[in-house]
Amino acid sequence: MRLIVGADHAGFQLKDTLVHALRDWGHAVEDAGTCSADPVDFPDITRRVCDPVRRAEFERGILVCGTGIGASMAANKIPGIRAALCHDVYSAHQSVEHDDANVLCLGAQIVGDRLALDLVHAFLGARLLPEEHFHRRIEKLADLERQAAEEFARSI
Repeated sequence: MRLIVGADHAGFQLKDTLVHALRDWGHAVEDAGTCSADPVDFPDITRRVCDPVRRAEFERGILVCGTGIGASMAANKIPGIRAALCHDVYSAHQSVEHDDANVLCLGAQIVGDRLALDLVHAFLGARLLPEEHFHRRIEKLADLERQAAEEFARSI
C-alpha cells in the first residue's frame, strides 16, 4: 500500500518507528516530516499528509502528534479527508469498515510504540464493508462537507 506519514515535534519519534515498521511490512512509505524535536505546527504537517491523500497520490495517511487531537481536527477540515483519532484496535479497523477513514491520527503521548503498531496494522488491514447503510452515511458526510463549503462561499 502507498502511505504517507507525518508528525509534529511531539510525535516524530513514534512516526519514525511507524515508518520503519511500515517499510518492513512491505509498504511504500513517504515520510512527510518532521524529523526532530524542534517545534513545528501540526496544521502544517497535516496539510503535507492530507493533500496528497485527497488527490489519491497515496491510499492512506497517518498523522502523529502529542494527543492526536490537533492532527485529527486539522485533517477533518480538509475536504475529502476522513480522519479517525484512534487509541484502541476496534476503532482503528471500524473507522475504515464503517466510515471509510483514509487518515489515522495517533497520540504519541497516549499510545506507546507497541499499541501504535497494532493500531496501524488494524487500520491498514481494514476495508470498507459493502453494506448500503455505511455507504449512505459516507455520502451524507460528503454532503455535509459540500454544504459547509457552499455556505462559506456565500458568506465571503
